Amino acid sequence: MKKAVYSILLLLLIFGVFLAGSWYGRQGAIKPPNPGADEIVRRMDSTQSTHTSDTPRNVPASPMAPETVHVHEGSPDPGEGSASMSPGTVNISPERQQLIGVRVSPVEKTSGTQTLRILGRVAPDETRVYRLNAGIDGFIREVSAVTTGSQVKKDQLLATFSAPNATSVIQMYIINSGAADRARRAPEGSVETQAAPLAAANIRQRVDQLQNLGMSALQMEEIGRTQQFPESIKILAPADGFVLSRNVSPGLKFDRGAEFYRIADLSRVWILADVFQNEAQYLQPGKTVKVSLPQQRRTFQAKVSTVRPQFDPATRTLKVRLEAKNPEDILRPDMFVDVELPITLPLTITVPADAVLDSGLKKTVFVDRGNGYFEPREVETGWRMGNRVEIVKGLEPGERIVISGNFLIDSESKLELAAQGMYTTLSKDPVCGVDVSMSKAAKAGRKSIYQEKTYYFSSDECKQQFEKNPSRYVRK
Repeated sequence: MKKAVYSILLLLLIFGVFLAGSWYGRQGAIKPPNPGADEIVRRMDSTQSTHTSDTPRNVPASPMAPETVHVHEGSPDPGEGSASMSPGTVNISPERQQLIGVRVSPVEKTSGTQTLRILGRVAPDETRVYRLNAGIDGFIREVSAVTTGSQVKKDQLLATFSAPNATSVIQMYIINSGAADRARRAPEGSVETQAAPLAAANIRQRVDQLQNLGMSALQMEEIGRTQQFPESIKILAPADGFVLSRNVSPGLKFDRGAEFYRIADLSRVWILADVFQNEAQYLQPGKTVKVSLPQQRRTFQAKVSTVRPQFDPATRTLKVRLEAKNPEDILRPDMFVDVELPITLPLTITVPADAVLDSGLKKTVFVDRGNGYFEPREVETGWRMGNRVEIVKGLEPGERIVISGNFLIDSESKLELAAQGMYTTLSKDPVCGVDVSMSKAAKAGRKSIYQEKTYYFSSDECKQQFEKNPSRYVRK
């Protein structure tokens, strides 16, 4: 009997140990055993020793990512001089600055001579362009070998045409020219001499009619000398130049007003240069500029015309006219040339063009505030010459700005603004002079309306100081 009881108790003990082992195994798989107090303290000390107070937690370090310190509105001062820093200011250690290639340069007022280089296009001088038009209906009889682009001499034969309606005018010219010739040779006091003034008036009338028909003075002189009716009317070149257009062919019937040829004298040409409005001020009338053909290594001197520049709505530029002599007729219409103009700039603040980040809505530079802090600063720019740009507003001489590596700093600055929730427009505090988020300032009640304009403040003290004497800060 006792053996049976002992056997049952042994089985219950074995079963209980088995259940206890299974339960302990499940607890170990779900949750690791808690470390002791000494181990917890040791781990906390190790973690604090590998992070400084300026390093954000839970952010993986990257060898190319700047070490940033977030400067929030109303947060404790992270460093000396950081109280007046704008939102978006970042901190980069010297080691990281070297890795990403950050270079800083002081802001200075400079002056000197820069060269304004613009592109110009050659155009014929409008005062030296000749258009040969038909003054009567007719048809082309003969055409010379002159084509578009050919160089012609004055009184060179270009083509001939016949006009049946011009017969009566030519006949009257022959009669009047004969009468005028007889009056010149008649003795004094004769009837022909007394009629000389009338004959001369008739000659001038017929000459005007023939010129209107398109007859040249050379051919009219020939008809008056030979007293013979011409077979056709000649089209002669009115001056030396180049043929810009040719619209004739043998047997072509034309109407009155049709253009036969267009000839340009290229001994002097125009050069039309497209310049921006801020550059046009340097191209004063009478100023001499240098014009060059890079492919031919030829240079010319040109002068700015007294005619005011015309605005081109398509390119949003001003077309400045330059006048230049064209020896050997090297400059041809529609050729492109380089125009160089030396400009003496006044003493002003200039920075490298790469230091200015242009987002389209604003222009920003990063100011070195010391201790590795870089503050974004909105600026206004003026002229740009080469790799230098004028700063009209936003910087003072002596400040130091980033001239290289600012793109990576700008990306970190934008991340900083996003971390602060500044997705809205920033506004300048008129009292403290720092940028503040308009939405956050309005939510905190730090805004004031003066003369129908709203001003935003970074602190209640700045708002109270403004409201005591707002006109002082508005003028500033």
